[in-house]
Amino acid sequence: MNKDIKYFGIDISQKVFDVTDSDGNYYQFKNNELGFKKFSKLLDFNSYCVMEATGYYHYQLAYYLLETGFKVSVENP
Repeated sequence: MNKDIKYFGIDISQKVFDVTDSDGNYYQFKNNELGFKKFSKLLDFNSYCVMEATGYYHYQLAYYLLETGFKVSVENP
């Protein structure tokens, strides 16, 4: 069975990150390891995460997602 790719757009700030998926669902998580773990529960191997390079706030989440095997793109604004 071939599933469609599900996209997650991520907007990161110092304390939280906001996520909207390709179905239009909105989520907010704390910008820490617990928040990363909660967010990763929404993902599967067909998920693709895209985030803007925001100073240094995006680094920890991007590395966490990559290290746990998810696809991530960090785009310049």
